[in-house]
Amino acid sequence: MKLCLRCAATFSAAGWRCPSCGGSPAEKDGFPAFAPELASDAGFKDALFDELAQLEAKNFWFRSRNRLIQWSLRRHFPKAQNFLEVGCGTGFVLSGLASAFPGLKLGGSEISSVGLAHAARRVPGAELCQMDARAIPFADEFDVLGAFDVIEHIHEDEAVLRQMYRAVRPGGGMLLTVPQHDFLWSRTDEQACHVRRYAARDLTAKVDAAGFRVERMTSFVSLLLPLMMASRARQPAADSEYDPLAELRIGGFANALLGKIMDAERLAISAGLNFPAGGSLLLVARKAS
Repeated sequence: MKLCLRCAATFSAAGWRCPSCGGSPAEKDGFPAFAPELASDAGFKDALFDELAQLEAKNFWFRSRNRLIQWSLRRHFPKAQNFLEVGCGTGFVLSGLASAFPGLKLGGSEISSVGLAHAARRVPGAELCQMDARAIPFADEFDVLGAFDVIEHIHEDEAVLRQMYRAVRPGGGMLLTVPQHDFLWSRTDEQACHVRRYAARDLTAKVDAAGFRVERMTSFVSLLLPLMMASRARQPAADSEYDPLAELRIGGFANALLGKIMDAERLAISAGLNFPAGGSLLLVARKAS
């Protein structure tokens, strides 16, 4: 069901005009906009989207994370018919899901209208909207929601998790990835507009408090954790010398090697191993029927 953010009525009409109060979202760059005042430079620097979109498809981390997300969806929600990605960025995850699950109805939201323009080009069949994740205009609508390296950008992450819970159908669920370990905090996090890195116990507590039941949680980027630590130790001291996308510009041989290591890690996770430490966390949770 769609949810009117003005009067809280739910409805299933084809468009977004609320039959109760007559309200409808604004439009921003061709997309329904539920928070147009936040559509520019809200949580990620708009100027970086163009280069990010170029780098994602070539970078081992984004490609490996996509494969892990696809495995998680197939393993835990094999009967899912629709999926909403909260904070879809340039649409790289959605494009991977469109290829892996051609029958899955895809939706995506992003606070930045610049990011949505990239997503629309990558996944023309997805239903996209501009919104604030703290106010999701759906109730009991989706089989699965995903938020991949999103909620660490938002101070009110617990409010986002509650909104995601409301938007999921009973029996459906949620996939999350977040950065892990405070000791990895660096200029990379600051430039990415992060407000936190997570400890596993804290993320579990917040997901539980939102009403979800955690089914699986594991670290990933675990075999590469020493490399991550070394990379952060070498970061320049001056902001003027720091390039926020430098870590993504990796040569072909290194990309292939690091990707193989991440593939081995994913195989271990699929076999049931939960890594206790790593650069990121993967969490799978379900809404009670």
